[in-house]
Amino acid sequence: MAEGDNRSTNLLAAETASLEEQLQGWGEVMLMADKVLRWERAWFPPAIMGVVSLVFLTTEQQQRFHEICSNLVKTRRRTVGWWKRLFTLKEEKPKMYFMTMIMSLAAVAWVGQQVHNLLLTYLIVTFLLLLPGLNQHGIISKYIGMAKREMNKLLKQKEKKNE
Repeated sequence: MAEGDNRSTNLLAAETASLEEQLQGWGEVMLMADKVLRWERAWFPPAIMGVVSLVFLTTEQQQRFHEICSNLVKTRRRTVGWWKRLFTLKEEKPKMYFMTMIMSLAAVAWVGQQVHNLLLTYLIVTFLLLLPGLNQHGIISKYIGMAKREMNKLLKQKEKKNE
């Protein structure tokens, strides 16, 4: 029985020596980690909780970062889609394209003439910075829906007058 205990002790000593050799460069780090995990200082438990919270918070931030990148890709795709539609309109219906551009540019010129440049810049920058939040809370969808309903009402009234 003593021989079995002796062999077990020798095997344990050999494994311990091998592990010490593998972790030679990590000795100081392991000693400090041991002190932290044993709470040798009063501030170690809050530090442990803070690090664990930070790790989990970083994961949450990574997920949010992924969502932001996805939204940027979607926005870019929408912009490219509108741009392609504009050039398709230019090729297929040049008169409609010309009228649309004239009306858009006239509207921009009129607004630029009526509103001071600094105020206009302020309003545009503010709107662009508020746009993601407005979209997130459904405010844009709400007002676009209201505008569509009003346009449909106007079109129905026009159809009734034409009949």
